[in-house]
Parts: sequence; structure tokens; C-alpha cells
Amino acid sequence: MGYGVGIFLLAIGLILALAVQDRVEGVELTLVGWILAGVGVLGILLTLASTARSRSSRTYADGTHVEERHQVPPRA
Repeated sequence: MGYGVGIFLLAIGLILALAVQDRVEGVELTLVGWILAGVGVLGILLTLASTARSRSSRTYADGTHVEERHQVPPRA
């Protein structure tokens, strides 16, 4: 799931949860909306974490794999 799908699910979920006043028998649209919004947020966070992790390592054409670790300087 990428950023686009996460944002789409978040938007649709919030619209269903907060703006739709219609009723469908047997379906609680507000709950469905909050579930979709939660899945959208989770998707965005997982994509962000995955992207950050993949940026910290490099694989070169000769097959070598380098893991870059950034040191955090100690607080004064």
C-alpha cells in the first residue's frame, strides 16, 4: 500500500464517518468510515516506515550491501 492508497482510504473513511447522514440497513456507515480511516492512517505509517528503512541501506551493482547507520550525537 502506498501513500496514495492510504490517503484515499483516510479521505473516504472520514467522509463516511463524519459527513454521510444516510442509513443503510444492516450497515453502520459511521463505524465503516472509522475503520477505513484507521486502515488509511496505518497504511500511511507503514509506508513511511518502509521508505525510511529502505533509504538507510544500499545495494550496489556488484552485489555488495551496505547498511548506513546515522549516529545521533550525545546531548550536552
